Amino acid sequence: MKNKEAVDIVYLWVDGSDPVWRLKRHRAMALGGAASDNDLAAFGNVEGRFRDNQELRYSLRALDRFFPEHGHVYIVTDGQVPDWLVTTPGVTVIDHCELIPESSLPTFDSGHIETYIHRIPGLNERYFYFNDDVFFGAPVRLSDWFWSEGVYAAWSDEPEVSDEALRQDATALDNACRLSIQWLTDNAQTNQDSDDMTCVAIEPYRATFRTFAHAPRPMLRSMLFDLEALVPELFAMSRSTVFRAWDKPTIVSDFVLRWALHNGLARLREYSHLHVSTGDTGESLALEQLRSRVGTLHFFCINDTTDDAHHDDPRLTRVLAVLQQVLPAPSRFERD
Repeated sequence: MKNKEAVDIVYLWVDGSDPVWRLKRHRAMALGGAASDNDLAAFGNVEGRFRDNQELRYSLRALDRFFPEHGHVYIVTDGQVPDWLVTTPGVTVIDHCELIPESSLPTFDSGHIETYIHRIPGLNERYFYFNDDVFFGAPVRLSDWFWSEGVYAAWSDEPEVSDEALRQDATALDNACRLSIQWLTDNAQTNQDSDDMTCVAIEPYRATFRTFAHAPRPMLRSMLFDLEALVPELFAMSRSTVFRAWDKPTIVSDFVLRWALHNGLARLREYSHLHVSTGDTGESLALEQLRSRVGTLHFFCINDTTDDAHHDDPRLTRVLAVLQQVLPAPSRFERD
């Protein structure tokens, strides 16, 4: 019987080399999945966004090593299953068509897909949402991620986003920051009292033009359902995409946390973390730091920014070698 008190785990995963999936992706683009190239977010359809460099395998190894008492694991995919995955009672593969209306499929935008994960049947109230390039890096204490009434969040180390209008050449996360702040600034001035239908002034939204760290996302299922009812227009915008668009909000990776911080359902905290960008000139140095710091990091992220590089690019093979070195023990989800 499933432990309803455990903290479940949800991953998004895709194998961008799968020929059936690639054909679906190219057909979607040819049929106007992005109405024009001008609608695509920066890096919205590059190979690095969909490449599988075995990150999920190693993220599950880190999960077993650093958080063995986790709950059920759900892997959300588009008609795919990792060939190394063992089917056990502790893991369920969820196809997009089980969560997302047929009229909205296919979609290749993680920002779209993640707006549905709180609808996974049987998902526990508390769960972590992971992109497959995010890893726990030290033993997990739930008190570092959840508190009695909410969750914790962390800013990234990236420079602040400029306080200006949406920019087509900006990253999707930068524009998501601007969109979230715009909505909260316009709508967080008053709150209607449900008993007497009067409007009660609340504290104005204080904007912070920073993005959130690429981290395990502690989430409360009830909070996502509440937000889906509160801001249906934002969910509809996020759910309108086939490929990532530069002018659409990012609900789970940005808006939820800003809204929760403003409403006292999230608190900021500092984490020991490391972000590796595979396309950066400092990749080798960052990987050396990772080698020496795994076991002391709350989390780390290996972001594939090699874009349209070939799958055997040396930068990618270096990442795989380091992951094998720091996480050599197979998880219980792997075939022998």
